[in-house]
Amino acid sequence: MNADVLALAADLSRRGRPFVLATVVWRRAPSSGKEGSTALITPDHRVRGWLGGACAEPTVIREALRALEEGTPRLLFLGPPEELAARGREGVVTVPIACQSEGALEVYVEPVLPQPHLVVIGRSPAVGTLASMAGALGWRAVVVDEGGLAEDYPGADRVLTSLELSDADVTERSVIVVATQGHYDEAALEAALATPAAYVGLVASRKRADAVLGYLRDRGASDDQLARVHAPAGLDLGKIAHEEIAVAILAELVEERAAGNLAAASPADVPTHEEIDPVCGMTVDVASAVYRATFEDTTYYFCSAGCLTRFEEDPARFAAAVPG
Repeated sequence: MNADVLALAADLSRRGRPFVLATVVWRRAPSSGKEGSTALITPDHRVRGWLGGACAEPTVIREALRALEEGTPRLLFLGPPEELAARGREGVVTVPIACQSEGALEVYVEPVLPQPHLVVIGRSPAVGTLASMAGALGWRAVVVDEGGLAEDYPGADRVLTSLELSDADVTERSVIVVATQGHYDEAALEAALATPAAYVGLVASRKRADAVLGYLRDRGASDDQLARVHAPAGLDLGKIAHEEIAVAILAELVEERAAGNLAAASPADVPTHEEIDPVCGMTVDVASAVYRATFEDTTYYFCSAGCLTRFEEDPARFAAAVPG
């Protein structure tokens, strides 16, 4: 795999960004793709790396984004239409390509979706336990502790010493738990509510939670903002030890995720407009189409120069075959 693609994949994973890895696992010459060629595809349709030529790349991008949306990998066979039936089998998506080439490719497409991102604020036994358990589940855990050190929280990916939560890479898929134990509950919760986090929880008694929420209301926090706060955070397990509080909180977060409230990322809402190449029948992304022609006030889009040339030789014939 290309070292630059690996480095980018590691960076995107660290920042909790979704992407797709597409790898050529088989080829037949003269396809320009090579076995082992890998590309990384992001939700904005950008491709880093190399898969193949003009016929293969748009198709792989389209199928990669579908895989990302569904969260499931797939094996693609890209080849001449007459071979599709023979190549079709369970688990294989067959895609016709017809670009004056006898080549063919099989490409394995694997979506990489970010795990939940937990930011826990404070210093208490519950903080360390929660970070460790989240790490054991494969979640990304960040601890915010003004006097903390990395060695204090071996289960955390990072330890921050400031309430500047922009440094924690908080997104709409993040989870924030305030466990400041009365030291700076108000400031920590105010900082948490200023983020787009999907879940904001406060570890406190009901009486203490009411006082904190009342303070923020007096400072101008809206009812909609305060309604985001889960307080007390975690499942109600009665009077339990600090470490067990962490278990109750994580159980609630797992429940929230199972209900779809902490859903993994889906592809970005990038508008797409696709048309069918009237010559070969391939799907062409209009925005990136290089080859196009206008006939009788209608614009047609082509996957390659060869298809464009054939169209220009007899535009009426190919235009008539396009569904109305």
